[in-house]
Amino acid sequence: MTAAFKSEMAQRDRLELNKLRKLLRREVGRAIADFNMIEDGDKVMCCLSGGKDSYAMLDILLNLKKHAPISFEVIAVNLDQKQPGFPEHVLPEYLSSLGVEYHVIERDTYSIVKDKIPEGKTTCGLCSRLRRGILYDFAVEHKCTKIALGHHRDDIMETLFLNMFYGGKMRAMPPKLKSDDGRNIVIRPLAYCREKDIERYAGLREFPIIPCNLCGSQENLQRQNIKMMLQDWDKRFPGRLENMFRAVQNVLPSHLCDTRLYDFDKLERYSMEPEEFNQISVLNL
Repeated sequence: MTAAFKSEMAQRDRLELNKLRKLLRREVGRAIADFNMIEDGDKVMCCLSGGKDSYAMLDILLNLKKHAPISFEVIAVNLDQKQPGFPEHVLPEYLSSLGVEYHVIERDTYSIVKDKIPEGKTTCGLCSRLRRGILYDFAVEHKCTKIALGHHRDDIMETLFLNMFYGGKMRAMPPKLKSDDGRNIVIRPLAYCREKDIERYAGLREFPIIPCNLCGSQENLQRQNIKMMLQDWDKRFPGRLENMFRAVQNVLPSHLCDTRLYDFDKLERYSMEPEEFNQISVLNL
């Protein structure tokens, strides 16, 4: 590989990185505005797992913080779950280089999950519940007003189909919600961002990715099957995922079947006098 070719590739990568950075910042800014995710004076706790999504979220929020018309704090929090071989030095070194306030919470949830879940079974459910409880408690103790999670548009769509196929519910991941205990507001700033854009951005930014060896290596998980289905659709039918996501934002309860959302009992046929009907018929001719 010649020096000229290397230089051309580096220039191409810089241009692509700049394009992706602008795109992701625009989408994050739009989501924050649409759902009023961050307000003046907020203290935002970014939950950092060591994966591409949370790295990108922190990176973009730190940049937006510099240029936003409001003032808010950002702190990074990682939960060290004591997985064997977890590289404990990676995140502290990276976060120290950014100069951002960060905290590493050490809890051995790994042993609990391995003890409670039979070999070969999905660990994600219990692992996420334990992790969520610990992070929620930390946010309250440190007076964080918002908890930012790195879920993106693809995660939202995968969750929708998981609930439809296996749970019998029309339910996804809301971009903003109040936690079940009522103590925290959870936000998903990447709600409008595509996973493939985040993945490419993370590669160009060379984030020090830490893989999840607890559940990420398990095969045939329902979510992985849904992910493959959506990725196949995205390749074969360009624009389908975009339309599906727009549908999540454009719900018509009167055209579904949930009697809790729409009062079908109150529907009445409009009764017209013959004269009125004749007038309408003439006008429509």
